[in-house]
Amino acid sequence: MQTLMPEPQIFVERTLALIKPDVVDKEEEIEDCILRSGFLILQKRKLQLSPEQCSNFYADQYGKVFFPNLTAYMSSGPLVAMVLARHCAVSYWKELLGPSNSIRAKRTHPHSLRAIYGTDDLRNALHGSLSISTAEREIQFMFPEVILEPIPAGQRARDYLNLYVKPTLLAGLTALCKEKPADPMTWLADWLIEHNPNKPRLQHHITEEEHQ
Repeated sequence: MQTLMPEPQIFVERTLALIKPDVVDKEEEIEDCILRSGFLILQKRKLQLSPEQCSNFYADQYGKVFFPNLTAYMSSGPLVAMVLARHCAVSYWKELLGPSNSIRAKRTHPHSLRAIYGTDDLRNALHGSLSISTAEREIQFMFPEVILEPIPAGQRARDYLNLYVKPTLLAGLTALCKEKPADPMTWLADWLIEHNPNKPRLQHHITEEEHQ
């Protein structure tokens, strides 16, 4: 009996990344590692949270012994918040971070970011969302102006590809074959930008005064 493989699906996840106060000076090299790991940085901002804001952000940790130290640490200086995107962003970012305890990370995952930049269980250098739903909440907390729309998946994603992406790409490739430009990649990129089906179309209505 032939095993049917599931059709590939396009699904780009988003997750929140925080560079914590004690390693903000390592921001550039951490970002370089993020980009080299296949992530896109969709949003970025540097900010300093008050103890009250930290308490709200880590509300799920309220009541635990380390909670006061956690909020004091996270409000001790500026931090960098980023929205990262890629396929399976949440799990890939957690894998890149390593264990939450930096001492353990140095022993079991020596190449992870927390092993490299972290100090101990509390000062572990970086934060990552635990799940897709957590990521949505945390992104909204750090970037309240961002509108998070559901990412199409499954049949919705296939319908979108068939309706908008494939016809536009086919038309662009056909035009490319006819034009035969010296730099086909740049030409096709420019063509796709110009013929983007989602690009707003401005219509100019000629009034009688303009016509006269």
